[in-house]
Amino acid sequence: MKRAIAILLALLGLTGCARQSAAAPSRSAVTWDSLACESSLPLQYADQFSVDYYAGGYKLVTIAETGAFLVVPEGAAVPDGLPEDVAVLQQPLDHIYLVATSAMDLFRELDAVDCITLSGTDADGWYIEEAREALESGRMVYAGKYNAPDYELIVSEGCDLAVESTMIYHNPEVQEQLERFGIPVLVERSSYESHPLGRMEWIKLYAALLDREAEAEAFFDGQMEVLTPILEQENTGKTVAFFYITSSGAASVRKSEDYVAKSVELAGGVYIFDDLGSDGSATSTMNMQMESFYAGARDADVLIYNSAIDGELQTIDELLAKSELLADFKAVQTGQVYCTGKNLFQESLGLGDLIADLHAILTADNPSELELTYLHPLSSVRGQLSAS
Repeated sequence: MKRAIAILLALLGLTGCARQSAAAPSRSAVTWDSLACESSLPLQYADQFSVDYYAGGYKLVTIAETGAFLVVPEGAAVPDGLPEDVAVLQQPLDHIYLVATSAMDLFRELDAVDCITLSGTDADGWYIEEAREALESGRMVYAGKYNAPDYELIVSEGCDLAVESTMIYHNPEVQEQLERFGIPVLVERSSYESHPLGRMEWIKLYAALLDREAEAEAFFDGQMEVLTPILEQENTGKTVAFFYITSSGAASVRKSEDYVAKSVELAGGVYIFDDLGSDGSATSTMNMQMESFYAGARDADVLIYNSAIDGELQTIDELLAKSELLADFKAVQTGQVYCTGKNLFQESLGLGDLIADLHAILTADNPSELELTYLHPLSSVRGQLSAS
């Protein structure tokens, strides 16, 4: 691998000048100090990034604890005197290597999936149809996962930006190597947003990179039109447990500061484990022995099973096969048990629909008749058989 990288660097050095002169705009008397900041992107919830708009169409994107990026309009010159810690993103950004799966849904909403030509997830790992179809048709190419990218392919495809998840922090040498090849690396930090809706507002960041701010604003405003009446209602006081059963028989639950737990609160419910604060680790989940889960969640009004790890459930019997203790739970006995769709966590912009689903479950007179987007009720096979 080291020898291959050395050869690639040598080839890059031989061709770099020619490639740069062909792609780079002609120099002008533009200096960083002479550019005036004209406005900043207004954000309602997100606090992990900012966008400042400068004269001449330049944009300065700053991401918390990560770095800053100057978006240079197509055909414009890179300003002289730009600080060394500001990476340059030369538009058009249409050869992106996307490793952060949560960002794909944002590109899809912006009608910009075609800007992604390299994926860190292969076709069989995508639930987002447009991404899977692009890989199957060859319009997008699998370029290796976050810790084992295909550097030769990425460079040969003319990659102009790598969008990584925070998993890259476990392999900092990968980021260093990409940057050594002249590829800027943007680390997606939407998961660090303190407010759940801040995650969804990251669509405005990608819109700024692609000059599609109007589309992002229209989408976000539309979501808020639906959610604002929900957010303004009083809490129902009903309790919700969100979990799945691990292969060892433990219950994996969300910590109280996690965005799913907070989304329950926004929807008008009470997250049943609201005392599970941070334990100093970076994870948003924790495993709980079934005895402790039983004691804490037995009387929850609603149970929601997380399908992300071991697949979707359709019936109560499938749930009880994972743990017979669940038969004693109030929500199982009242039929208030739901399961997430497998596409929920890749479709990051679906958070608004998830909150709407939760609110509907918590407030409906007859939840069994609801039309939900990301949740579905678990049916009772025994009940169906006896009825037939």
